[in-house]
Amino acid sequence: MTMMLRRAGLVAAMSLTSVNVFTGSPLLALWIASRANTAGLPIMPSFLLVALAMGVISLLLMRGLGRLGQAYDTLTGRQAQTRQHTPWLRSMRGERPHEVGDEYRLSALENVLVATVVVAVIAFEIWFFFYSGSPIDQRSGRGG
Repeated sequence: MTMMLRRAGLVAAMSLTSVNVFTGSPLLALWIASRANTAGLPIMPSFLLVALAMGVISLLLMRGLGRLGQAYDTLTGRQAQTRQHTPWLRSMRGERPHEVGDEYRLSALENVLVATVVVAVIAFEIWFFFYSGSPIDQRSGRGG
């Protein structure tokens, strides 16, 4: 039971961190730049601060994701691969019989990242097609 809770906790932490790479990082960078900008008008140093802050925050979050993924792999006993090649980037010509099988399945971190991107794309499409403002008919939303 404890092992299952630890695994679930790591997957939840990976999910939260992966969402924050795409949403929390830009929002925090904008907040930092808004606090640093006292002029009230957008000026070039503010834009540079946003880019720098977002880069640093995203890098820290991605490193955290890597560590969480390693912790999950260690907890589950997954062997570290010396050469990490994602399955969809490998050439099918280069398939060898000894390379096919369980050792080349996606890791939990990769599954979490794929799920995060799929959910983000679906959420964006729902927002775009049903809730965003239409430039054609000048309504506040497309849904009604």
